[in-house]
Amino acid sequence: MDISESQIIAEFANVFIRPDSRVLVGIGDDAAVVTTGHRTVITTDMAVEGVHFKREWSSAFDIGRKITAANLADIYAMGALPDHLVVSVALTGNESLEWIKSLAIGIDQEARKCDATVVGGDVVRGNVVTISIAALGHVGTPVLRSGAQVGDEIFLSSLPGWSTAGFHILTNTIDPTSLANAAHAHKALAQFRAPTLDYAVSREFRFAHALCDVSDGLLTQAPQIANASGVKLLFQRSLIEATTDFAELAELAAELEADPWDWVGAGGEDHVMLGTGKKLPGIRVGEVISGEGVEIAGLERKPRGFTHFR
Repeated sequence: MDISESQIIAEFANVFIRPDSRVLVGIGDDAAVVTTGHRTVITTDMAVEGVHFKREWSSAFDIGRKITAANLADIYAMGALPDHLVVSVALTGNESLEWIKSLAIGIDQEARKCDATVVGGDVVRGNVVTISIAALGHVGTPVLRSGAQVGDEIFLSSLPGWSTAGFHILTNTIDPTSLANAAHAHKALAQFRAPTLDYAVSREFRFAHALCDVSDGLLTQAPQIANASGVKLLFQRSLIEATTDFAELAELAAELEADPWDWVGAGGEDHVMLGTGKKLPGIRVGEVISGEGVEIAGLERKPRGFTHFR
């Protein structure tokens, strides 16, 4: 592409700049200056082409939404609210200005759902497209993984597994229109390309005793709460299978000769809140008891699936 760095930055600035009283100095200087007056929560996440997304599978808009949602979910998983984002992008030089602008719009539209503002970043050349976002939020009292108490109930903001179902469809080159469960397949593909977060529900998880995001898989991150809190998380298979989402996933899995529990229990890239406490929103899926580790009562085979490093 015959596009200069200054053109790309200008395109990003046109998308990202908007009135925000919290931003004293925004895009255009050496660094941003913001004001919060609260405890600040900071997280970062990175998406690498060929590892976290493929351009033949996802639009630039969806890629922008997906990496932004990953960062915002981590802010909510601390019981916090997001304020600002810093976006750094490596481009190969073969992208069109239209593709770059679509990426920026995806980032901006996801951020707007939470009243978060992009205040700066960087653009460089790289061998593959890489997007790194740092998110800053504010919190009164952070909700940690170490706060689970015996007698708590376990809640999920929604059922994980849809993203991995979409990944299964794409990696096996399955035509979703050829399936009897085509609607479920299209839902899975949409959730893989850009997961939908219910930010209003996620916000209510700030009342949890312990909290985390399960983007690395339910049975990878539930033990992190159990271990940090010195308790056992006992999930009930019957409660999870009673949900509408599980019934739909099971129908799709049966048609694809897959096990829905591999998607639900071990799938990744779902940005779902897992919390323990009382009367939280979402789906009640179990309870916290004395002991250690994690168990899904009634499930004989441990789900297999997602891991960052194989």
